[in-house]
Amino acid sequence: MNTFFLIFIILPALEIFFMIEIGSKIGALSTLALIFLTAILGVFFARVQGIQTLKSGLVNLYQNKVPIYELVSGASIAFAAVLLIIPGFITDLIGFIILIPFTRRVLFKIALRGKTTTDKHKEKIDAIDGEIVKKEKDEL
Repeated sequence: MNTFFLIFIILPALEIFFMIEIGSKIGALSTLALIFLTAILGVFFARVQGIQTLKSGLVNLYQNKVPIYELVSGASIAFAAVLLIIPGFITDLIGFIILIPFTRRVLFKIALRGKTTTDKHKEKIDAIDGEIVKKEKDEL
């Protein structure tokens, strides 16, 4: 089954279904208030997590380390913020799961399983660094 079909057809249908079901249980105004509340809380937590990730990345830069985890984490926090702004309970749940640092690390480990390369798999390339020097002198 096509992934885009799931994202653009089935996900909004499920979101509408859950909104109707929750609206029938707690009322329409309460459901709208809950949707706005999750969006506001989600953006707030995304901001807090983003600032923490930025500080961690700066610490890694000061220690001359490449902040790879912080870059990927920052992108996932931005994606989570977009999911939290989109009205719906499934996207909010996915967004909050991505915002939690522990679950974000677990998701990264699952996504990157088997994708790391070690020194055994890298090709050794023998190269000699050199510089070309012109022996001609500049004339003034």
